[in-house]
Amino acid sequence: MDFSAINPAVLLASLMVAATPILLAAIGELVVERAGVLNLGVEGMMITGAVAGFIVASATGSAWLGFIGAAFGGAILALLFGLLTQFFLSNQVATGLGLTLFGLGLSALMGQGYLGVKAPDFASLNVPFLSDIPFLGRVLFQHDAMVYIGLALVAGTYWMLKYSRAGLILRAVGENHEAAHALGYNVVRVRLLAILFGGACAGLGGAYLSLVRVPTYAEGLTAGAGWIALAIVVFASWKPWRLLLGAYLFGGVTVLQLNLQAVGLSIPVEILSMSPYLVTILVLVIMSAGRAPGSLGKSFHASS
Repeated sequence: MDFSAINPAVLLASLMVAATPILLAAIGELVVERAGVLNLGVEGMMITGAVAGFIVASATGSAWLGFIGAAFGGAILALLFGLLTQFFLSNQVATGLGLTLFGLGLSALMGQGYLGVKAPDFASLNVPFLSDIPFLGRVLFQHDAMVYIGLALVAGTYWMLKYSRAGLILRAVGENHEAAHALGYNVVRVRLLAILFGGACAGLGGAYLSLVRVPTYAEGLTAGAGWIALAIVVFASWKPWRLLLGAYLFGGVTVLQLNLQAVGLSIPVEILSMSPYLVTILVLVIMSAGRAPGSLGKSFHASS
């Protein structure tokens, strides 16, 4: 085994890339759950975003248009969930699970004819001057735009939830939807907007896999990333910065186990492959001390 073959700068840079799809999906789900809605359909929205973004990018030759298409694809699927749970008051858990199964089937249907096709290039951004800094330049300033958009979404979500009026209303709806309704806030509208935002973010996360990480489309491409995003939201106690830590922890262990396999570490591949899931869940369970939003998973009707 030659551990000197592992470059720390490349390892850390790869960590940020590997964490981005989980981070995008998880930050959207965090907003949804802070509004009091439990959407378990993240995996379905991610895979739908992956195939929708890939089809648009392949047809137009533009990865950027692919990401926009993926956001629409995820949001449309989320809208279906929102209509069923907010207007027809269907059970959120059952509807979310159904959404995942529907998304997996829909993506398999839509993806026929695109298997093995290469995605358009999505170039990295080398931040002027900063990318030339030894070590830190390689780690922080030589990524594609979606890595920075993911970080910006975390920072923006933190600010919105903590300091803005919109964040205050969203948290009020998530904590006690009846009190929020009594104060004159439109609970259903707030939750629908949160659900659409969550769906768009999940779509972006899926498209990041098919347009950047792989970059091609394959059936079942997300491979459980949506479920990890859901787990990270819960174990991060619905806090954006802890969610960022959880996503990077998962990305870091994922990249590390690939490097350890490459240098020939004598541990069964199966154990190394499941290590990112085990380590992430274990660490976040130890860290977890938060309380779920008071109205999470509860249906609301103005006449109730």
